[in-house]
Amino acid sequence: MKDSRKFNRYLLIWIAVAALMVTLIAPMAPSVSAAESRDKPTDTSSEEKTSQRNKVVIIIDDFGNGMKGTDEMFSLPIKLTVAVMPFLPTSVKDATRAHERGDDVLVHLPMEPRQGNPKWLGPGAILAKMSDEEVRQKVEAALDNVPYAIGINNHMGSKITGDERIMGVILAVCKERGLFFVDSKTNYRSVAGNMAYRMGLPRVENHIFLDDTHTANHVLKQMGLVNNLAKDQRFCVTIGHVGVYGKETATGIRSGVEQIKDDVEFIGISDLVKNEMKWNSNPTLP
Repeated sequence: MKDSRKFNRYLLIWIAVAALMVTLIAPMAPSVSAAESRDKPTDTSSEEKTSQRNKVVIIIDDFGNGMKGTDEMFSLPIKLTVAVMPFLPTSVKDATRAHERGDDVLVHLPMEPRQGNPKWLGPGAILAKMSDEEVRQKVEAALDNVPYAIGINNHMGSKITGDERIMGVILAVCKERGLFFVDSKTNYRSVAGNMAYRMGLPRVENHIFLDDTHTANHVLKQMGLVNNLAKDQRFCVTIGHVGVYGKETATGIRSGVEQIKDDVEFIGISDLVKNEMKWNSNPTLP
C-alpha cells in the first residue's frame, strides 16, 4: 500500500515536470490586449491608398492646330489623354509633346455629323458616302500621321457612330493594330460601344463633357459631377477641349483637380483599359 502511494506521488511529480517543460519549449506568442490591437495604426502604404481611389480619365480633344489652351493643358499636374486631329500643322508636335510628358495619345478622327457641313471637319474626315476601302484608307492614314496613338476617338461623328457598316471598318482597323475606340457619345444612339464589345474590344465611352458651357466655373462644377460619377461606377471618362475657350477649360480643370484630388486618381485611358477593364491588346499597349 505504501509502495502504491509512493508510486502515485512520483507519477504526479513527473506529470507536473513534463507540463512545465512543454510550457518552456513552446514558442511564446506576444500578448496583445484588445485595446493595444485597436489602437495600433494600420500600416497602409500610399500606393495602396491610391489604388483604392476611384479613377478619372480626362480626354482633351482638338489638339493639332496650335489651339488656345494647349500650353495650359500641358501644364496641368495630372496625366491626360490627348486627342490629336490628324494632318494639321501641329499634329505631330502635339502628339510628341504629350508622349514625352507621359500622357496618352488618341487620334481625334473627324467623322461626319448628322447636321452641319462636312467641310468643317478638316482633313481626313470619314464620310457616310465612302466605301469600306475608302474608310479603311482614311483610318490607316490618320493613325500613321499621329505618332504614339494607342486608340481613336471621334471628332463630331454623330452620323458615323450610328452607322454599323462604317463603324465595323473603323473597329476592324483598331483590332488589327491592337488599338481601341473611345466613343465620345455625340450620338446617344451610337452603335460603337456594342459593336466594340462584340468584336472583343473594350467598350470605352465618354460619360460627361466638361465644357458644354464655356466658362471656368462651369467646368469646375462639372468636375464635381465627375467625382460623383466615379464614386457610383468606380471610374469616369470625361472630355474637354482646347480651342477658343481652351484657357477657361484648363483653368476650370485645374481648380477641379485641387477640389477632388483626395477622392480620385487621374489616369490615362490606357490605364483604364488595361487595369480596370482588364483588356490586353496585341500588340501590347505602352
